[in-house]
Amino acid sequence: MQPKNNIRIGTRNSALALWQANYIGRLLEAAGMTYELVAIRTIGDKILDRSLSKIGAKGVFTEELETMLRAGEIDIAQHSAKDLPSTLADDLPLIAFTEREAAHDVVMSMNPSIRLGQLAPLRIGTSSTRRRAFLAHHFPQHAAVEMRGNLQTRLEKLKNGDCDAMLLAYAGVHRMDMKDFIVEHLSLTNFVPAVGQGSVAIQCSTQLNTDTRHAIREACNHINTERCILAERCVLAQLDGGCSVPVYGHAKLVNGQIKLQAGVLSLSGDKQIESDASGIDPVSTGNQVANDLINKGAQTLLIEIRVQLASQS
Repeated sequence: MQPKNNIRIGTRNSALALWQANYIGRLLEAAGMTYELVAIRTIGDKILDRSLSKIGAKGVFTEELETMLRAGEIDIAQHSAKDLPSTLADDLPLIAFTEREAAHDVVMSMNPSIRLGQLAPLRIGTSSTRRRAFLAHHFPQHAAVEMRGNLQTRLEKLKNGDCDAMLLAYAGVHRMDMKDFIVEHLSLTNFVPAVGQGSVAIQCSTQLNTDTRHAIREACNHINTERCILAERCVLAQLDGGCSVPVYGHAKLVNGQIKLQAGVLSLSGDKQIESDASGIDPVSTGNQVANDLINKGAQTLLIEIRVQLASQS
């Protein structure tokens, strides 16, 4: 069967998501295909008065797009890889990961002299439990302020004084041309990013014909990024983590080997369970780290975290 020429890309309708969808589209065009966007608002985009951990759904940014894939309304869905649930249905596989942007977090502020290491307390805006936990762990003098919404909305809140600074992924800030507001770049090893951070993932339905899937993968997949993220996602799946709990993981290639660092932080930042390993195979490397974390008590800590989050709902 011949591959489809025109690819319908499902996407969230935020400016960042549309940038990512058009980026995928340009990769498809470079391979001789055409594309069109089908943009929607997901539950995570609609409910902005609660933190992600309180919404109660694992696929807050993906569920509606997955429904459209199954219905044949779109051919592929693009997601920020860090927004993906820990496990996906067998009929909705991931077929590509784009080359990863710099994966670290940054501090944005209207005050260029602000640094997280300063003693004077700050109000730090974030919607991420992982970033809140790392903030409490490394910089307990500061207070986390809930900050939901797209990047443009958050920037306006920052300008209006809702917080003194914000924690965000560099990739999104860079893609939205907001680099001028970055006052600090955070270490990948001390402020470890979310699993998949910096890459765009492509998901499809198994109903999509094999030739089309292969053509899309050939156009969009970056094999070294894929190896690293598959290792990270093995940890996430073993721990049943997600964007609502402070599980983190980052892998990079060093001399051809996958070097993976991952862990879990308590909400208060006072308990940290961490592991690392190097290997050639993504799955075995990810499983090695996950098993070590479990042996050190990661699942018990995650149960405590989920009880805490449920009590805050």
